[in-house]
Amino acid sequence: MLKSLLLAATAMLGIATASAQAGTLDTVRQRGTLSCGVNVSLGGFSMPDSKGIWRGIDVDACRAVAAAVFGDAEKVRYVPLTSANRFTALQSGEIDMLSRNTTFTFLRDATVGLRMAMVNFYDGQGFLARKSANLKSMKDLGGATVCMLQGSTHELNMVDWSKQNAIPVQIVLLDTTDVLIKAFLAGRCDVASSDSSNLASIRGTGVEKPDDFVILPGRISKEPLGPMVRRADDQWFDVVRWTLMAMVEAEELGVTSANVDKMLAESPNPTVHRLLGKSGEFGKLMGLDNNAWAYNAIKQVGNYAEVYERNVGKDSPLKLERGLNALWTDGGLMYAIPFR
Repeated sequence: MLKSLLLAATAMLGIATASAQAGTLDTVRQRGTLSCGVNVSLGGFSMPDSKGIWRGIDVDACRAVAAAVFGDAEKVRYVPLTSANRFTALQSGEIDMLSRNTTFTFLRDATVGLRMAMVNFYDGQGFLARKSANLKSMKDLGGATVCMLQGSTHELNMVDWSKQNAIPVQIVLLDTTDVLIKAFLAGRCDVASSDSSNLASIRGTGVEKPDDFVILPGRISKEPLGPMVRRADDQWFDVVRWTLMAMVEAEELGVTSANVDKMLAESPNPTVHRLLGKSGEFGKLMGLDNNAWAYNAIKQVGNYAEVYERNVGKDSPLKLERGLNALWTDGGLMYAIPFR
């Protein structure tokens, strides 16, 4: 695995560096749209609805960056990618940012020429099983056949966990979530393994009878998910990182898409002033509209809570609790770097 990552990084280094030198922000502006890599189909994260409109947490990250750059959240071209081809698409310059439920790991950070902008969803790898299988915990998986996605962190996690706990399993690698669901339902594997949010999406929208399936208690890994950009382009890295940070900061400050104009006009909070461009030169320092970059992202897309709840939270079919994705003040891990 390490050898393949190093080879891919070496092969793409020249292309990635050339793209970075051109300046991704300038390239995006000249093109007039943001090219954003997303999941082929993962409810709650990135999936087109019945009208063909892309929706999800990862989609909203793309929309927020487009709002910050263009003042228009709809200026995005979505590029559906599999686990196997997502990094190549970003390395080669086919896309400007990768927003595809991607895990932040040492090897990915150090070897493939990419950088994680920030974590926008904290997750962990779990297992989905039929209730009829009568599996009570992960310890009951001895001898099981486990379906998972190729090119993800899940295979190595599974191998490590299996060895550590002396619980042998047989792994079946598949290309896409749709194929994984079909294989699982056809009985090709005993359980499906993925990020718990992915499993919740499969259980909530990918099967006809959700009550016939259960996500086993416990997780075997940490899966900090978030958008990635190419290395050697600090300006673009800042644009993506601080746009996403602005959405978390907005939640902390109580700024929403509905009240952002009132907060801009009336709030006495100096941090709100800096966030929304009333004081300071935060946007200007990144090459963006000083008064509108964060304002547009919040106004058109929402703060982090709004994005979470409508896509995977209480207002969505998944109905996931905030858990680790709650603000730090509410016992979670979501924490905006100070705007000062």
